[in-house]
Amino acid sequence: MIKNYEDLSPVAIDCLKEIGNIGSGSAANALSQMLGKTVTMRVPDVSVLDYQHVIEQMGGPEKVITGILVHLNGDIQGMIMFLLEDSFAQVVLSTFLGKENVFSAIKEMGNIMAGSYLQAIGTLTGLTIDMSVPAMTVDMMGAIMSVPIVEYSEIGDKVLFINDGFVIDGVNIKSNIILIPDMKSLYILMKKLGVAEDG
Repeated sequence: MIKNYEDLSPVAIDCLKEIGNIGSGSAANALSQMLGKTVTMRVPDVSVLDYQHVIEQMGGPEKVITGILVHLNGDIQGMIMFLLEDSFAQVVLSTFLGKENVFSAIKEMGNIMAGSYLQAIGTLTGLTIDMSVPAMTVDMMGAIMSVPIVEYSEIGDKVLFINDGFVIDGVNIKSNIILIPDMKSLYILMKKLGVAEDG
């Protein structure tokens, strides 16, 4: 039985990368339609990191970023969080300039990205995953990361960190995803993917 994220085998990590690939591809298509711009995704890199390393990877605790948080229910319990740099907000601003719905547009993009990833997991595993309405905040990295640290402290201090990003009309957007299924959900997910190690 998987007790923490460090128990994941290299094969399991590869499976999560493949989910990231599929999710990224469908998210890119959906974002492209919404923005009316060309969107390409980079190949995601999946690693198991502690919270401190995630904060450092994103530029330190005082770096201001946009965080979009979605809670997961159904067959998989946990949360998925998108961490987006300022350049993403700037692209959205330039697209929706003069409109009051810039924040709702970014939220909707979070919705699209989360939906794409969860659909990829559902397609590969047959699991039913429901998601909450995305909650969005613009804050310092340290403050944003305090949410999963508090909510999922019983799981430990490790998370699945998906380092991807995309290019929108030639502009490089750094984007990262933190996936935190609880341990039971992670085991179910790995079993469905055929890479769970009992014991």
